[in-house]
Amino acid sequence: MNLPNLLTLIRILLVPVFLVVFLTRSKALGLMAAAIFVLAAITDGFDGYLARKHKAVTKLGQFLDPLADKLLISAALIGLVEVKMITTWSAMLIIGREMAVTGLRAIAAAEGTVIAAGPWGKAKTVFQIIFIVTAMLHRSLPEGLWLDTLADVLFLPTLWVAVGLTVWSAIDYFAAYYRGLQAGRPPRPLRFRLKLPLRRPKPKS
Repeated sequence: MNLPNLLTLIRILLVPVFLVVFLTRSKALGLMAAAIFVLAAITDGFDGYLARKHKAVTKLGQFLDPLADKLLISAALIGLVEVKMITTWSAMLIIGREMAVTGLRAIAAAEGTVIAAGPWGKAKTVFQIIFIVTAMLHRSLPEGLWLDTLADVLFLPTLWVAVGLTVWSAIDYFAAYYRGLQAGRPPRPLRFRLKLPLRRPKPKS
């Protein structure tokens, strides 16, 4: 087992530790749970970077990495439902999307195609992490601190952005797969341009 896969495995093993610590009543342990979650999230980007840099991408890693992400996010959402910080429907929407896209990738893999993560999928993951960390800080920090006030302000906006990106990224993957079938080529996520039209293009001479 190479280093990227080992980091992914550590992330999976951190999931039950995180959940047990998070569901305690102690605010101090709540901050520890936030630290564990952030550490696990950091390993997500780090293992992928190492795998690409050292050309150590393996089939095991391609299977374990998205599995670890989904376990971590799902555990955090279930924990937030348990402590009554978010509604069940919002958690199920996000978890259901992850299961649906995983199923789509499994179908594509059976056809000999690997669907890589698209830009909207990556943005979705980033905002899910931001929301979850914000929610945990809001739950655990003493009232009156500026960081708790900031977490309180950002709590709902980050949740709605995370939910919106969750739905849109799912449409991205399924639309790409459908268009791939229609064109008779391997499906890939749609290449959306994230640049804003801030300047007009120069006229051609």
